[in-house]
Amino acid sequence: MKKHHEVSNIRFEGDFLFLIIDGKDGGFELNKISPALKRASEQERNTFEISPAGYGIHWPLLDEDLSIDGLLGIIHQPERKRKTA
Repeated sequence: MKKHHEVSNIRFEGDFLFLIIDGKDGGFELNKISPALKRASEQERNTFEISPAGYGIHWPLLDEDLSIDGLLGIIHQPERKRKTA
């Protein structure tokens, strides 16, 4: 399985989510990324799973998912197939 991202040190401080993605610190305002996480209790916020491939984070008590690429603003374009004559 290809590892998309290395994700670690997920923590919340006030209305921000902080984590380390691929060795770099990141901070994200909950208002902008997830109103559900902003409203969540400490227990709900701290109960999460990082996908084995590092693709995203899941909060099972909230049924909330965040894509790491989405947090980083990475947009994937669908591959176009060339037409052959």
